[in-house]
Amino acid sequence: MRKILFFFLSMIGLTLQAQVPVDLKGFDKKGGVQATVSGAMLNVEWPAGNAETAKVSIDLNKTNPLIGSLGIGTKEKQYTIAQNLDPAIILTVGKRDLVSQNGWNIFFDKTAYLKYQSYAVKLDKTDVKVASNGSRTEITVNGAKAGPFSGAIQFTLYNGSPLMNVAAVMSTNVDSLAVIYDIGLTSRETPWQKLFWADTEDFMRNVAVTKMDTVEMMAVKYRTIIGQGKEGNLAVFPAPHQYFYPLDNCYNLEHIWYGENYRNLLPGFGIGIRHDLLGDRRWVPWFNAPPGTQQRYNFFCLLSREKDGKVLENVKAFTHSDKYEPIPGYYTMSSHFHQEHVDDVLTRKPLPDMPGFVKAFRNTGLNIVHLAEFHGPGSPRGPEAKRWPELKMMFAECERLSGGNFLLLPGEEPNNFFGGHWMNIFPKPVYWLMSREKDQPFVEDHPEYGKVYRIGNKEEMQKLLEMENGLAWTAHARTKGSTGFPDKQKDEAFYKSDHFLGAAWKAMPADLSQPKLGKRVLDLMDDMANWGYKKNVLAEADLFRIEPNYELYGHLNVNYLQLDELPKFEDGWQPVLDAMRKGKFFVTTGEVLIPAFKVNNAAVGETAKPDAKGNVEIALDAKWTFPLNRAEVISGDGKEVFHDIINLNDTQAFGQKNFKFTQNMKGRKWLRVELWDVAANGAFTQIIWLE
Repeated sequence: MRKILFFFLSMIGLTLQAQVPVDLKGFDKKGGVQATVSGAMLNVEWPAGNAETAKVSIDLNKTNPLIGSLGIGTKEKQYTIAQNLDPAIILTVGKRDLVSQNGWNIFFDKTAYLKYQSYAVKLDKTDVKVASNGSRTEITVNGAKAGPFSGAIQFTLYNGSPLMNVAAVMSTNVDSLAVIYDIGLTSRETPWQKLFWADTEDFMRNVAVTKMDTVEMMAVKYRTIIGQGKEGNLAVFPAPHQYFYPLDNCYNLEHIWYGENYRNLLPGFGIGIRHDLLGDRRWVPWFNAPPGTQQRYNFFCLLSREKDGKVLENVKAFTHSDKYEPIPGYYTMSSHFHQEHVDDVLTRKPLPDMPGFVKAFRNTGLNIVHLAEFHGPGSPRGPEAKRWPELKMMFAECERLSGGNFLLLPGEEPNNFFGGHWMNIFPKPVYWLMSREKDQPFVEDHPEYGKVYRIGNKEEMQKLLEMENGLAWTAHARTKGSTGFPDKQKDEAFYKSDHFLGAAWKAMPADLSQPKLGKRVLDLMDDMANWGYKKNVLAEADLFRIEPNYELYGHLNVNYLQLDELPKFEDGWQPVLDAMRKGKFFVTTGEVLIPAFKVNNAAVGETAKPDAKGNVEIALDAKWTFPLNRAEVISGDGKEVFHDIINLNDTQAFGQKNFKFTQNMKGRKWLRVELWDVAANGAFTQIIWLE
C-alpha cells in the first residue's frame, strides 16, 4: 500500500513539474530571431540594435518563475540582467455605471468609492506559443486568471531594440466592469543590487536593495524605475499616455513602487508601476473592460548593460524627454486648462514672476497654451463690476506671461447659449458678458474697457463670434456635460457657421483593448464629415491645476499648427485661429509626428481629385519613437465610414519615413489618416475633401 501511495504522490509531483508544450508553428526562423527549447527553457534571442542581442528565457516548468533570465550582449558574450522573475499584475475590479449617463463613455463615475475587489494575476502555465509578427516576436503563455478575467501572459520583443512589452491579455464575460491595475516584476530572491529613478525635479536618485518588510511608493519623473544587477540594468515603465485613465488633475500620484509583498498580493521582492485607487479624489472612472474584449494590462522593459541608471536616457528618448519635439514650420499648441490663474491674482495669493503652471508648460515644449478660465471662480454672467476687471486681469496676465517662444492665450469654457459644454477663442482681447437684460444694448463703448458685449441668446453669441472673428467648438464631445452634443446641434445655424470649428479630442474614456486612444471623438470626427460640414478636431487636455512636479506629459496631447512665426500677444493672434479654421495642423500625443500629409498633392484645406478609377495616392511624412503598429485611412461617402488598416508591424523603434498608399476612394467624399504605435501613442490628420 505504501508503494502505491508513494508512486501516486510521485506521479503528482512529476505532473506538477512537467514542462508545458511549446508551439513554434507561427514562428519565422528567417526573421533574424532565434527561438529554441533547451530542457525546460524556451530561449528567444532577438537583434537589439548596436550589434547587440537581447535574450529572454521562459521557464516551462509549471512551478518555477516564468522568466528564467533576461540578458543582453554580443556574439562574444551575454550578460545576465536578472533571473527568476515573474510578471506582477494586480487587477482591481469595480462596477461601471452604464445606466445613469452615457454607457461606456461615462466620465462622472464613482468606481473608486463603490465596492471593488483586487486580484493578483495567477498563471497556471498550460501551453506556450511563439509567433512572428513582422519585425516583432510574440510569446504567449496561456493559463492566466484574475477574478472574473482569464487569458494569457504575453511578451512582445521588438527587433532593433532591447525593448520588451509584458502584458496580461485578459477578457471577461461579466458586464459593466471597470478596472485599475498595478504592474511590475517580482522575485522570490532579491535580483537587484540597486534601484534608480528620477525624482520630480529630474535628479537621479538611487537606493541600495536590502532585506525589507515594507513597500515604498514614490513620485517620480518619466514613470520609470530601474533595477540594477551585477551585469546590467532593467528599466520598467508604462505606455506614456495609455497607462493614465482620464482625470481632472494630473497630480503625480507616486507612480512607482518597490519592496516586499506589494499590497499583500504579490509575494517576494518587486519593482513596478502603480495607480492610486482614489486618483485625484474627484471623479475616478478607471478603465473600461467591456465583456468579450481583449484587455492588455501591459508595461515595457528596456534592457541595458550600462550601470548607474544610465538606461533612463534610453527610456526618455521614447518621449523626447517628456517634451514635444520642435518641427520646422510648426508651433505646438494645447487647449482647455482650468488653471484659474486670474482668481489667484485677484485674491492676492503670493505668486512668483513665472507661475508654476507656466514653467510646466514651457518645460514640456508647448509654444501656445489656450486657457479655460472662470470655470468655477469668476463672474462670467456678471455683475459687470466684477466681470470687466476679471477679463482685464486675464488679458494683462496672458500678455505678461507671454514672450520668447511662448504665447498664453485667454479663453473660457462658457457652457451657455449653445447647449452642452464648449470652448471659445478670439484673435484679440474681447470684453463680453454672458447675460443681457432687456433694456441693455448688445454692444456699446465703455469709457474704460472700450467695446463691450452683452449676450442674451445663441443668436447673439453667434453674432459676437462673427463680429470678432472668433471660434467655438464642443468640449469633451459626447461625454461629461456634452453628452449628446454636438449631435443635437448639427442643424443649428451656429453649428453650420464657419465660426464653429467642430470638436476637441482627448483620450477619454480609457479602454486597453483598443490599439488607439480617444475613439469617442475620432468616431465623431467621421460623423461630422458625413453630416457634410467641414469641421476640424482640436486636441484638448481639459485639466485643472498644474505645477512643474505634476505628471503633465502623461495626460497631455498637442496640436502642431502650421505657422510662419509665433504671433506677439500685443499684435493679436489671428494666424493661430486661421490655422485652426483651415485645418492646418495635426494632433498627436507626441511620439508620432506627421509633418506632411497630401492626397494627390492636395493638402488639408484643399480638395483632392481621384483619378478616373477613383484611386488616390496618399503621401505622408512620419517620424516615430516606439515601433509603429498601424496606419488607418478613414473615409466616408456621406452615409458610411470606411476603415482601411495598413499593418506597419515591420517598423522598428526610432524611425522616419515617407509613406505612400494608393487607395480606391470611388464614391467617397472625404478622407483622413491616423498613425498609431505599439504603446497606443498616435497622431491624426485633419480631413481632406474629395471631388
